[in-house]
Amino acid sequence: MKVEFSERAAADLRKVSADSQVFGAAVAAAVELRTRQIIAHIAARPYAAARVIERPGMHVIPLIRYPYKIFSRVFEDRVRILHIRHTSRRPWTRDR
Repeated sequence: MKVEFSERAAADLRKVSADSQVFGAAVAAAVELRTRQIIAHIAARPYAAARVIERPGMHVIPLIRYPYKIFSRVFEDRVRILHIRHTSRRPWTRDR
């Protein structure tokens, strides 16, 4: 399925990349690879990600090794990545 990114998610990707550079090129490359793997998984199996009970139609999947969660919404012909959130931040409470 086609994947598109909200403006917020695109900005989140840039921030994740910049933040991971602090730990060196190897860590930054590993975080980028894992992010790509999870996004490919979302594209292949969009309904496999856990549902966010408080937000109907929204799904979330963690990066597991890294402290991020990817929030998405499935449409008929595409998946939209809404937000990539660091897990140490307080819960995401606004619907955008």
